Amino acid sequence: MLHYAIVFFVIALIAAVFGFGGIAAGAVGIAKILFIVFIVMAVISFAVSLIKK
Repeated sequence: MLHYAIVFFVIALIAAVFGFGGIAAGAVGIAKILFIVFIVMAVISFAVSLIKK
């Protein structure tokens, strides 16, 4: 998940440099969603590993 969030962020940066504002905004939105999903999954995974021990 984090890998895809970084990829979309880089795509957004490249699109912004070349002047494609709409594509950059969409890629940033996708990157934000993927990053939030990554954080939630990491916290859940950490909590489950603590409960199992």
